[in-house]
Order: sequence, then structure tokens, then C-alpha cells
Amino acid sequence: MEAKAYLKYARISPRKVQIVLDLIRGKDVAAAMGILKNKPRAASELLIKLLDSAIANAENNFHMDATKLYVSECFVCPGPTLKRIMPRAKGSADRILKRTSHVTMVVKEKD
Repeated sequence: MEAKAYLKYARISPRKVQIVLDLIRGKDVAAAMGILKNKPRAASELLIKLLDSAIANAENNFHMDATKLYVSECFVCPGPTLKRIMPRAKGSADRILKRTSHVTMVVKEKD
């Protein structure tokens, strides 16, 4: 049995999220939470909330034991990119790409 949680349209680049997700993939929930709380990255705050949501889904919807859970899958996909303009010299303009992310986290119970 597995429980999923999704974070859609997060205003952070997928590359920045992927670095932190690689650290917690395959770890048990307590270890993953410890890593996220001690990692000084912008994505850590978002992923703490997402992991809490996945744990709550597992407990409430599937009646799993929270102490036996581990992060079985976690991945990030790019969301829509917001395109903005920054004025430059001689009346020209540069395009600024504000990237978004869709993050999926799956927790399973150890046998």
C-alpha cells in the first residue's frame, strides 16, 4: 500500500528541488524529516510540508503506521514557466524565465 502527496505550481526551479529530493529518496520518514529540517535550502521548507501531507494521507486514508513509513518515490517535473521582461540598454529587453515545479512524493510501509 502506498500514499501519495502532490505539490503543484511551486514557484521554485525544478533543478533546485531535485538536489534535495535525491537526499531523501529511499530513507525512512524520520530520517528524511531530519535531513530536510537541517538542510539550508529553499526547497526544504516546501518538502517538509509535502512530507507531512504524505504521512497524514498514509495514516488517515490507508491506516498505515507512521513509524514504518519510508519515502519510496519522489520526483519533480517542470511546471509552466512564467515569462517576464527586464529592460536593458538602448531600448532592448531580456527575457526572465520564472520556473515552476510539480513535486510528487510517495510513502510506503516497510514489511
